[in-house]
Amino acid sequence: MRVTTTLPQHDLRLVPDAARQAEAAGYDGVLTMENKNDPFLAHAIAALNSDTLELGTSVAISFPRSPMVVANVCWDLQIASRGRFVLGLGPQIRPHNEKRFSVRWTPPVPRMREYVHALRAIWRCWEKGEKLNFEGEHYTFTLMPPYFVPVSQHMKMVPVTLAAVGPHSLRLAGEVADGVRLHPFCTRRYVDEAVLPRLAEGMAKTGRGLEHFEISGGGFIATGPDEATTARNAAWVRTRIGFYGSTPDYWPVLELHGHGDLGRKLNALSKQGKWTEMTSAVPEELVHLFAAVGTHKEIAGKIEERFGGVADAITPRGDPAIEADIPPDLIQDIRRIPARFRGFRAEW
Repeated sequence: MRVTTTLPQHDLRLVPDAARQAEAAGYDGVLTMENKNDPFLAHAIAALNSDTLELGTSVAISFPRSPMVVANVCWDLQIASRGRFVLGLGPQIRPHNEKRFSVRWTPPVPRMREYVHALRAIWRCWEKGEKLNFEGEHYTFTLMPPYFVPVSQHMKMVPVTLAAVGPHSLRLAGEVADGVRLHPFCTRRYVDEAVLPRLAEGMAKTGRGLEHFEISGGGFIATGPDEATTARNAAWVRTRIGFYGSTPDYWPVLELHGHGDLGRKLNALSKQGKWTEMTSAVPEELVHLFAAVGTHKEIAGKIEERFGGVADAITPRGDPAIEADIPPDLIQDIRRIPARFRGFRAEW
């Protein structure tokens, strides 16, 4: 099982040391998110301050950016990292697209399918000299004068992974992507009964298997060097369950476990701004459904029990306000957990 961590994005001057330290500690990769900061900039710095780390966005928001813009930045990061960049994309929900990014909303699955195909058409144009002739319902790319073709250094095509929650997005990931980035608001049962079957349905359309398709995440991890720190991280997980559980898109997870009424209660509390009450409304036992919980001495076994045989990569990240250093020997213990993933396909 691969183990990843996150890069500091709030101050890019911190990235060189963070990348070097992550590599020295034995992490497989480093991730960025698109919350408060740009998801790509930190990887440009990390690429120049590491040699083996995989660099990935988890995730970059797709629709506010043209596929041409994303193709360009990924191309540059792939060259800077000498082939270590992985693009993670997510659509975000409608209110954020319309009200935060001022982007027109359309059904996300057909649009994301085109988005991925457009990226690859652009990259093949640049790498192999194919005529750029992509015409879809949402995106059209038919102009590429030689002056605008970036220089190739013959890297592998950038793998594209997709964030997915519902059945349609999961099928899409299985159909067109190189991997899926599961939301932490997942239980093992939900992954087994809802996620894997939908991924398989998508893969059946293109005749692919899981050995070259990476499944990342699918739950929380609450750990620490001692019981007190572990308990604080578990309390943070409970807060996140309350926050995410208030969103209707995530209610199928609760429904599967007979907690559909909790989602509706959380939604009502969120509209009243009762954030503390949302956390206290979450039963303690749900924390252990959504998370692997244990001290550093225990957590490798808990992770294998919770994620083993399903997740190929995990990020043991808890409350950002709590020191999150994972000992190198623990990283190696987690890395020894068997996984199906054998690497992204390198061919064009």
